[in-house]
Amino acid sequence: MVKRKNLKLPVIPVPKTLEEATKFLGKIGEEQRSVDIIKNKLNADVDALKTKAMENAEKHQTKITQLMEGLYAFAEANRDELTDNNKKKSVETPKGMFGWRITPPKVILRNQEIIIETLKSLALDRFVRIKEQINKEALLKESNIANSIKGVSINQREEFVIKPAELEIEITSQTAKLKKSLAKRNS
Repeated sequence: MVKRKNLKLPVIPVPKTLEEATKFLGKIGEEQRSVDIIKNKLNADVDALKTKAMENAEKHQTKITQLMEGLYAFAEANRDELTDNNKKKSVETPKGMFGWRITPPKVILRNQEIIIETLKSLALDRFVRIKEQINKEALLKESNIANSIKGVSINQREEFVIKPAELEIEITSQTAKLKKSLAKRNS
């Protein structure tokens, strides 16, 4: 035989008159204002904590940037030795990995309407989708032709990659930005 627990639910007061109902409404308003005050304070506290956390994190981010620039300067100066004359793209160490990689090419378009007109006038309809969008994949496949069209360029860049052993993420930066930053520091 299963024993039932005797659950006691709180007694809910019920107004008996319009006057009591009015008092209930007033009390509900008071309680809601209390809830709103608590929520507003919580939001203010959360905003203050976020601001403080961002300020604290900024110091670390600055340090990461400086260390990354230093590691890049070393890596770039010793690139041939580190990559066995570009036979490999990354360097493994007990504390992680760093190296270079080329991003996949991507098509950058300026003024699509003019490019579409140009493609049509040159009988290069294979680069235009039926819904009048430029077919970037086709442009990538035939980048020699794509580069000759005004407003189209194929962009690819080199990135410097760092992956500390204890982290699951990679930290990347464009080598061009790192070079500029180093040049400014050395000026």
